Parts: sequence; structure tokens; C-alpha cells
Amino acid sequence: MMIRETADAVKIGVIDISAAGPRCKMLLGDLNGDGRMELLLVQPDNRQDVRYIPHQVQCLTAYDLDGQLLWQSGEPSTEAGSQGSDYPAQIYDIDGDGRLEILCVMEDRFCFLDGSTGKKKESHPLPDPHAHDCIIIANLSGGDRPTDIILKDRYHKLWAMDRYFQPLWTYEGNPGHFPWVYDVNGDGKDEVMAGYELLDAQGRLLWSCKELDDHADCIWVGDVNGDGVPELVIGGSVTVMYDREGRELWRHDGSIESQHIALGRFRPELPGMQIAGLDRLVREDDGLGKKGKDAMFLLDSEGKELWKEDRKSDGWLTIIETLRGWEPGAPDYILAYRRGGGVYPALYDGHMNEAVRFPSNGYAVHADLLGTGTEQVILYDDFTASIYSSSFIDIKTYAASGKQLAQPKRLYSSTLYPGGEA
Repeated sequence: MMIRETADAVKIGVIDISAAGPRCKMLLGDLNGDGRMELLLVQPDNRQDVRYIPHQVQCLTAYDLDGQLLWQSGEPSTEAGSQGSDYPAQIYDIDGDGRLEILCVMEDRFCFLDGSTGKKKESHPLPDPHAHDCIIIANLSGGDRPTDIILKDRYHKLWAMDRYFQPLWTYEGNPGHFPWVYDVNGDGKDEVMAGYELLDAQGRLLWSCKELDDHADCIWVGDVNGDGVPELVIGGSVTVMYDREGRELWRHDGSIESQHIALGRFRPELPGMQIAGLDRLVREDDGLGKKGKDAMFLLDSEGKELWKEDRKSDGWLTIIETLRGWEPGAPDYILAYRRGGGVYPALYDGHMNEAVRFPSNGYAVHADLLGTGTEQVILYDDFTASIYSSSFIDIKTYAASGKQLAQPKRLYSSTLYPGGEA
């Protein structure tokens, strides 16, 4: 195992977000089109829970990177729910006017809000009282950009709608937490990896994974083995990779619960991509009174285990994501946060080294906030959002381009169960 020295992340900003209320989820996007990302704090209503219906947004609060509160829609509540499941909100230019909207479920309706002001532009009745577990933006219609919306209940059903909220199709099955959409066959329309089943753009079943239990926690798409076409990697009861025709290429069953996975070039010297994973070794909510524990692991492009963390501390709710572009020329890193047991968020390299250390705890989001070509990480709790970079950037004097920053798919597909494309 190659050992490298740990670097400290550089704090470049601190924002007081307490006015947004407790237990918010942070989304990122250039809401006002000034060439810098803004922070959107999404607070759920007090019924938000894994087991409770419905999931809704209580309050939305937007801040700029200087810490100015730009607008607030709704009233924050001290009784807000918790991040035990997705909050139904995304940031995306759904109407194609060149400016971002907020898409959310609020007051029992599906709403489009103006990203720069928070004012409601449209609202539509939900296709079903349970269609609110998360929001997926897709290109089912074959246009030049995604304009369709998929809603789901917790574990059983999908509803596909067009831009004007007219129904396209429904699906019943086992869609997992956050289905991933991708044009797998190159026909100009997205297919939908709905848990363990691949659907075409009309919601028809193309193929199913075999001999998998529970549900899909995380889905990634990428050319893992270097053959020039995308594969699908799914974390659920095991970690498994399928080709786009539905043939299983390998499965790694050396985990108890493959809760999160992330694709990347974490070891550039190896062929293809590597798959980082998070195994829940012991669940703290299993009713047996045990201390929860999880552990990261890394697989090569053929599904062989390169390493697995021998974790000594407690903590079972870690989230991992791929972080690219931390600094120029850097390999992909594994961003791990919500670790528990006194373990702070960090970037890990492909040799299991803690490559970059963050000195504060909390949930994490990351993006190229200023259009610099490198990514920054924001760690936040109920009161404060701390912004970190690989080197110092003076946010207050950094000249914004005045040109709308693109909203990448990763940011308009925000979920507690991060999937993605590599």
C-alpha cells in the first residue's frame, strides 16, 4: 500500500445559514446567472421521514457565496424532519429560458420557482399522493436537452411526466432509491435504470438483473472496462456490473450491504476505472442494540477487491462520492463524510490514504463554485456552511464572469444516495 502525506484543505469562506432553519439539505446552482454558484437550503416539512407520507418542502432559502440571504420562500420551522430520505427538490432550467428554476414538491403540489427570486412560476397537481420521494430529470422525449420529469414513491412505482406535467407512463416494480437515467443505446433518448431493471424511454422493460435481493441503493454508468461502451454498476445486496445488453460481467459479494458506490480513476496506473464502495457492516437500527459500523472498499475494473478499510471507530452512515478536479492534475478522490465515531470528512486516494483532511464535520456538497476549473467542497450543519478549496481563493474579490454557469447533471440529480456517470 502506497503511503502519502495528508494535506489540509484551505478554508476560503464561512456562511451563517441559521436563518434557513434546521435539518436542511444544500443544493448548488448559479441561481441568478452571475457566473458564481449560489447555495439553496431546502428544509423539509415536519412530516419528512423514511416511513411517512408525504415528503414535502417546508422552506427554501438562497444565499450567495458572500453570505447574503437572497430570498426565502416558505417559513422555516424548528420541527423540520430529517435527512433519512431524499428531499423532493432539484435545481434545473426546465423551461429552457437560460435561467435556473427550483423544482420541488410544496403544499401538496409540484412547483417550479424562479431561481433568482424564489417566486412561483408554475404549479401542478401530483399524479398520485405518493409521487414525491425524489425528483429525476430525464430526456424521454428525444429533444436536444432533458425536459421530462420522473417522480416516484418510496419503493414501488414511477410516474413519468413531460415538461407540462402531462403523464407519459408509469412503472411498477422495485425502483430502488434513485433511478439513474442515461442514453445507454445511443438512440437520443434516456433509458431508465429503475433499481434492478432497465426501462426504455417509454417505460417498457428491456432487461432485469438476476438474483439480487433488497433494492438498489446506488447506480453508476461509465466505461469501466475500457471497451468503449458504457457499463452499469449497481450497489445493493451486492455490487454488480452489467453491460448495456443486460449481461452480468461480474459481482462482488464480499460486502454485507453495498450502500454506496462511486466510479473513478482513483488509481490511474491501473486499467479502466475503479469502483469505490461503502459496506454497512453493522446497522445500528437492526433492533439488536449493536453499535453501527461501516467500511470503505475499492474494486478494480474486473470487480476484484483492491482493499477494504479496517475501521476501528463506530459509525455506520458514511456517504461516499467521486470528486474530480480538486486541483489541476489530481487523480479522482473518494469524498467520504457523515462518518461518525469522531472521524471527520476527508478525500481518500486509491491507496486508502487520507489525502486531504477537512477540519469541520457535517454534510458535504461540491462543485466548481466560481468557474475556476477546480472543485470546492462545502461542509455544513444547521448553523454554518464552511467552504474549502485546495488553495486560497478570495471569494469576495474574485471577479464573477457574469455568464451563467452550466448546471451539470450531477447537480440537478442530487440525492442522498449519490449515483452518477464517469
